[in-house]
Amino acid sequence: MPPLTDQPLPPSPASAPARGAPLVQTCGDRRTLEFLPGDVQSEMRLSRPEALVLAYCRAIMCFALFVPRPRAIVMVGLGGGSLAKFCYRHFPQARITVIELRADVIALREQFCVPPDDARFSVVHADAVDWLAAAPACADVLLIDGFDTAGLPPALGTARFYGDCRAALRDGGVLVANIFSYDPRYAGMLARLRLMFNERVCWFERSAGNNRILFAVKAPARLDPAQPLPRALRLQRWVARRQGLGSSLLNRLLARAVVAWLQHPFKPSK
Repeated sequence: MPPLTDQPLPPSPASAPARGAPLVQTCGDRRTLEFLPGDVQSEMRLSRPEALVLAYCRAIMCFALFVPRPRAIVMVGLGGGSLAKFCYRHFPQARITVIELRADVIALREQFCVPPDDARFSVVHADAVDWLAAAPACADVLLIDGFDTAGLPPALGTARFYGDCRAALRDGGVLVANIFSYDPRYAGMLARLRLMFNERVCWFERSAGNNRILFAVKAPARLDPAQPLPRALRLQRWVARRQGLGSSLLNRLLARAVVAWLQHPFKPSK
């Protein structure tokens, strides 16, 4: 997960870890994961471990507008497990697989209340580049949120990687890519993503500050012109026209509304 602008916590009395090693900071009800002191990668409230604290996590959950009932969710990057915990609780029908490159990050899962592996949840210690290349049609939703001290690893923004991501998605599935809008490689990554997904890419403008959350939808190989477009493709076209609801405030409110909807789904009275 990417470093986020935030106020640093008071230093821990324990000796500082080696540069780049994950650092867990706890202050009151707040626990954070950092790779460099003050650069918050993930944040958790001890009183509500499954709540989404950071805006970019809430913005990522807008994938539920495209795929409301995913059967399989694959995540690249565990971090403090915010997205993994939320999806595990609020998508009980989904099989969730988290790919994490770093063993030292996986070792912190209990400190961040990440659930143990079970029949529908697993954390895999692997390189996502290799794992996804060998896993075609494995996901309805694919979340790319694998950051380290240097930012987004170059291997997670190549044309080959995005091609493997597209192959890993089932028809109508959505790739969610978290990229800094000011990353000097951003334009190239966006161009490659558009190429691999035939221009079916959109975002909700300024819904997460400097984190640009891109949504890329996989269309079926053949679309019947006599039939209406699938839901995800219709929504992608609509969002792309105005980059969401047309204003950053409304897009942020939409992300909060999606999270609230997932936490308290509407159940019609009998």
